[in-house]
Amino acid sequence: MTAPLSSPGTAGSHPPTPARRAGGRQGGGFRLIIVLLPLLFLSVFFAAPFLVVAAISLGDPMLARPPYTPLFGPDGFQGDLENYAFLLTDSLYLSAYLNAVKIAAVATLLALLIGYPMAYVIATSPEPRRAVLLMLVVLPFWTSFLLRVYALIGLMNTNGLINSVLSTLGVIDAPLVMRQTVFAVYVGTVYTYLPFMILPLYAALVRRDESLAEAAADLGAGAWTVFFTVTLPLSLPGVVAGSMLVFIPVIGEYVIPALLGGPDSLMIGQVLWNAFFSARDWPLAASVAVVMLGVVVLPLLFLRRVVEAR
Repeated sequence: MTAPLSSPGTAGSHPPTPARRAGGRQGGGFRLIIVLLPLLFLSVFFAAPFLVVAAISLGDPMLARPPYTPLFGPDGFQGDLENYAFLLTDSLYLSAYLNAVKIAAVATLLALLIGYPMAYVIATSPEPRRAVLLMLVVLPFWTSFLLRVYALIGLMNTNGLINSVLSTLGVIDAPLVMRQTVFAVYVGTVYTYLPFMILPLYAALVRRDESLAEAAADLGAGAWTVFFTVTLPLSLPGVVAGSMLVFIPVIGEYVIPALLGGPDSLMIGQVLWNAFFSARDWPLAASVAVVMLGVVVLPLLFLRRVVEAR
């Protein structure tokens, strides 16, 4: 009498032991903790403060502590959208938003054009030299951000180092006006946030498969063709990550335009600070912050679509 044939896939299989089931439950619990910790962090430090700011934006200013009307009163909900309507009709806020987006976009593009060759050189350098170059990239972080901006003031003043050197060499007859201009804001933002562009680009370039570029060259592709068809597509995640790390903080920058810029470089961060601390109009300032978040989210969604389309 022959033994019954086992069905495919069941031969040699054993029912899960209690230890294996316990291990699976422990692994599932660990994964649940890993997922819940970032969600808890974002809920406490992002979602909850944002909801508070959004609630303040629906109130009206008043001479009290806190300086805004509560969202709910004896007659129920008493919030309104007057602050948002005011933002859409006031030319100061509209120009500040547009100026912030323009400066952030141009600064991001300049940082990309400068940072990509630097990241490529670092990624293709030998290991000992690569470590030194990376240290030079992160070295500015060892100095206070405010001190670095003040150093730029000393360089770009009419009696600063640049004008003094150019005047001594006879290149210029009158001092160049560099500070309190949009040019100074671009210099400050690119100089400050350039490492945030270089490091993601380096991480993407150092992981690329060099054999793909060699294969393209063996098939007759030139250097520029290899770059645009192989190297650049492989490094696109680094381009997107670096652009996000530069664009997001620059669009809400306050210190650099306040110290280096002039009237033509008014950005939304300065308007937000003035509304909070000078005008003491917290509801209007809160509405400015909520709209600024929306302005930041739109480019992020676009960049995400670019990555997903690859």
